[in-house]
Amino acid sequence: MKAVVLGADDHFRLTEVAEPVPGPGEVAVRVAYAGVQWGDVLVRDGHFPVPRPFVPGFEAAGRIAAVGDGVDGSRIGEQVVALVGGGGYAQVVVVPAALAIGAENVDPRTAAGAGWVAPTAYDLINTVTGTGPGDSVLIHAASGGVGTLAAQFAAASGARRIVGVAGSADRADYARRFGYDRVLARQEFPGALGEETFDVILDPVGGATRLANLAHLAPHGRLAVYGNIATFEPVAVSTNDLLMNGQSLMTYNSNLLSRTAPARLAAAATRALALVANGTVRVDITAEHELADAGTAIDNLATGATCGKSILRVR
Repeated sequence: MKAVVLGADDHFRLTEVAEPVPGPGEVAVRVAYAGVQWGDVLVRDGHFPVPRPFVPGFEAAGRIAAVGDGVDGSRIGEQVVALVGGGGYAQVVVVPAALAIGAENVDPRTAAGAGWVAPTAYDLINTVTGTGPGDSVLIHAASGGVGTLAAQFAAASGARRIVGVAGSADRADYARRFGYDRVLARQEFPGALGEETFDVILDPVGGATRLANLAHLAPHGRLAVYGNIATFEPVAVSTNDLLMNGQSLMTYNSNLLSRTAPARLAAAATRALALVANGTVRVDITAEHELADAGTAIDNLATGATCGKSILRVR
């Protein structure tokens, strides 16, 4: 079968590889579309150490073609979105059956775009921070896949005010399409906020941004950390200061969740996909590439050229 392979030289190449066979508890999915996400950048740049050559791709949509021992054979033919630890940039990918999530009511192109970003955004708003009616919400990386969905999930939860921060003025303009009340360009943060505080802040950035977020967290506010786009340098936080203000700093790691509690991740994905299917939220796919152009798609994401979500067409 055809697959994209990341070599030791950090280059992506389309090549022929052996078709994988599902083992016990697994299914094989014939891929129609695969999503491009930040994990692909981290793997390319060596932040996720994986043996090379490696077939990247962490989210794919298609139909189940085969099942391993212990999996109900009636699932063959089911349309799913597969959340995988690699291998999605291929004509066939093997995934634990629990993470092949039914997506019959969402077209495969959209399902691939939903991938990991939909359950991540859903959980950040609804599970981690418990955003609800009357809350004010600040979302960083507002123009990305998680950011555009998180704003919509926050609106659906009844949040009274949703503010975003995007990497540039152009990206801020794009993010405004998704229900934000206000979107700042990165250089305007935090000065343009004045004394405004927020009940919920979503932070995938890290570094100085994380400290600035704490300064704009309301009493009893919740700061959810789920990435380190800017820097992997640690940030020191005083738990005493958090305690005095009744504030909480929480983290969310969807990759860890897939390994330790896959049913929880699948449940979040199912709920998120239901809201996509009924039109409450939309996945905005802004770029579609051929499988052979995976390297370009990942470069565009890494350099900030991509807003929303990009996908690879496999079938």
